[in-house]
This record gives sequence, structure tokens and C-alpha cells, in this order.
Amino acid sequence: MSQRVVHGCFATRPVFTREHEHQGVDNKIFNCSLNLHSRNFSLVNPLSSEIKLINTKNISNIVSMNEERIIEKLNILADAAKYDVSCASSGSKRKNENKGLGNASNGICHTYTEDGRCVSLLKILLTNHCIFDCAYCVSRKNNDIKRAAFTVQEVVDLTINFYRRNYIEGLFLSSGIFKNADFTMERLVAVAKKLRTEHKFNGYIHLKSIPGASDELMREAGLYADRLSVNLEMPTEEGLKLLAPDKNRQEMIKPMGFLKTEIIQRAEEKKLFKKAPMFAPAGQSTQMIIGATPETDQQVLYTAAGFYKAYNLRRVYYSGYVPVLADKRLPELNTAVPMVRENRLYQADWLMRNYGFHVTEIVNQEQPLLDLDIDPKLSWALRNMQVFPLDINTADLQLILRVPGIGVQSAHKIVNGRKFGKLNWDHLKQMGIAINRARYFITCNSADFEKRDLTGSRIKQFILAESQSKYLKNATTQLNLF
Repeated sequence: MSQRVVHGCFATRPVFTREHEHQGVDNKIFNCSLNLHSRNFSLVNPLSSEIKLINTKNISNIVSMNEERIIEKLNILADAAKYDVSCASSGSKRKNENKGLGNASNGICHTYTEDGRCVSLLKILLTNHCIFDCAYCVSRKNNDIKRAAFTVQEVVDLTINFYRRNYIEGLFLSSGIFKNADFTMERLVAVAKKLRTEHKFNGYIHLKSIPGASDELMREAGLYADRLSVNLEMPTEEGLKLLAPDKNRQEMIKPMGFLKTEIIQRAEEKKLFKKAPMFAPAGQSTQMIIGATPETDQQVLYTAAGFYKAYNLRRVYYSGYVPVLADKRLPELNTAVPMVRENRLYQADWLMRNYGFHVTEIVNQEQPLLDLDIDPKLSWALRNMQVFPLDINTADLQLILRVPGIGVQSAHKIVNGRKFGKLNWDHLKQMGIAINRARYFITCNSADFEKRDLTGSRIKQFILAESQSKYLKNATTQLNLF
């Protein structure tokens, strides 16, 4: 029941009816009404004609216990959800057209949207009970931790109440697997369905797809969620067998194929029928745990590139393993993956998705690990000095995109701006170019700042001397443990 405390009274919204699912309150109590100026209110039991007049003091202890229990659940299940990083919301265009709550057109979830806003998300597990014993997971069934589970209505109430208080703009909901895949997925879908249909909630919803769930449930999930995701867990099948022998790689991949087909089919329907329902408008994504097994960056990125191509994924997320469990199959405690490694993987992923780089240009047999000192784009440029310097006033867009210090928007500004005259360093600065990097790889209508006949190693020294990554201070020796 959606509830609040007003000046010591137990308050419910007028004309609001639903079955009370909280264990701390009598399940037979359904309909409530309250005069906030009175110390008493009536409870109507629909299973009988009895009307009880109860003093608010008599139920204050029940209310307090119920609130404490919800808070405890929230603490446990929000903490358990922090290890899942795949919660960016870009790509959804769900608009508020029915006078409901929220608007997902610009994104959710402690991330930055395309227009630069930082937005937040209620990120929780439905439960941390799980039938699997994955060595890398804090919620593994043999781990001695506090367990908790939300009811469907509790998650709905939390989402709506947090949204109305402007704490969040959407929901990221995952879950441990209890009983079986269908049982879990059915409850995840029920949360999204209640939010959309009963509360007219138009905010962003990201649901985890449970491997092994039926196609019918997956299809229904796509009708209510903005994004669906199936976690690959490990970059390779060998790594999964080592740390999660109960899981089947092919069973995890199967939902991705189904979702790809459904998304394409529904997109075609939308072109023909304007009123056709949306289906996972923000697409699907996945996540890989990095550093729990000894895969190289080459193996990680080759896997990502393969799944981008095969399943039209919107994003692949890279979660550095945080050692929280003692297991001989895992890295030692207090040897977390350097944050800079995660950062470099995301930068490499960005190059593949937005800059036209092929994965083999970033990592290969001769270069299986990303350089932690410099970003992958600069690393590629230093290995291919024969391509540079480029004349910024004549070079093709695809080559300009490969210049360190020039982003996608800046590259397009250069191509458009040079139509009106030759560009110099002042023009490039105004376009947002990082001159301290780009100047070693380009020429323009000026001789200032130009340095020629420098080797790649010397350029690297100059650039490192001028800038320092905020992630390098967190580097550890974890990469050398295998």
C-alpha cells in the first residue's frame, strides 16, 4: 500500500485500493480511507461486513516495523545490485503522451545523456536468493549473506514514490534466480506491467532477461521495458565453465537471438502501422566480468565485436571483478581490477562503435593488451605514424576521426567549417579540438605549434607529461596474477 506518515498518523491516499502484500500487516485489510484531521480512521475488510475503528497509536508499531523491513530490504538488494554496471539508458524514446508519470526520452541511471545531463535510477535486485553457485557472484547460493526479496508491489511502490519525490527517473531491475527462470522472469515482467498499465509510468525501465525463460515472457517483457539485457558473465565459454559450471553458454545466448528477431520485426511493423506498440526501444545489451579469469583484452574485445555484429547489441558493458569471496579459482582478495583497464576497454569499445575502427586495429596477437598509459586511439596513432600528419583542410572524415584529440562532433565541424575557408589553430580550438594531442598529427593553415620528425615514443612522452589519467592512480598488480 502506498503510504506515508503525516503528523504521527498513518496516511493513505484517498480512493486507493489494492491487495496489501506486506507481511507485517494483516493480509485481509484491503481498502482504507482516512480523515487526516482525526486521530482515528476506519478499515474495511471486504471478506466481511465488519468495520473496525482503530486508533492510530495502536498501529504505529506495525507501520514502523513495516518501514524498517522495507528499508532493510532496500539496503540489502541495492547493495547486491551495484555489481551490475549495464544500466545506461541511451536510445529509448518513450514519450509521456497519456498524462502519466515520467518521460524516458532522454535517459536514466547515474549516467550522462546525449545532452550532458546526469540522471539517476532506482537500481535494485528483486531478490538475492539464487539457485546457482557462481564463484564470482556475491549472491551465490553457498555464500553466507543476508537474503531478502521484494514483492512485486513493493518494487512498484518504491519506484513510484521515489519518482514522485524526484529521487529517480526510472528503474533498473535485476534478480537472482529463485525456483526457475520462468518464475523469476514472470515477476520481473509483472513489475514493469504494473508500472506501465496501472500507474501510466513512462519513465525508463531496464529489465534483466533471465536465460531459460520462455519466449512468451521475453516477448511480454519487451512490450513494457525500454531495454532488456542478458549478461554473458564471462568473456569466454572456458571461463564460464570454470567459475559457473551450472550455467550453459548457449542457453544464455539464446534469448539474444530471440530479442534481435523481435526487435527487427517490431521495427518493421512500426514503419507500417504508426500505432504499433514499441518493443524494447532502447534495444538490448550485455555485460562481461573482467579480471575474474585470465582473458586478455584481445579476447574480451573480440567477443564484444562478435556479439555486436551477431545480435545488434546497443552496448556491451565491462565490469571489473571485485574480489569479495575467497576461492582458489579466483584472484586473491584485495586485488581488484584496475579501474583504468575498465576505462580503456570502454574507450576501445567506443572506437569500434562510433569511430569506424575494426577490433583488429585495436588489439591483435602482437598487441593482446591495451596500453594502460594512453588511450587506444592514441596508441593506434603512435603505431601508425606513416598515416600522419594529415592536412585538416583536405583529409577525409574517416581519417580525421582517427586523429587523437578530435571527437565525432568536432570532426563533423571541421568538414563543415572548411567549406567556408581554410582552418587554422584558432578555428580548431573554437571547435573543441584537444590541441595538445592533435597538433602532433595534423597540419592546418598555420605553422604555430607544429613539431615534425618526432618518433612515436617521443610524442607519447610529451603527451604524458602534459596530462595524467585520473584512473592510473587506481592501477594495481591484479593483471599479473595469472
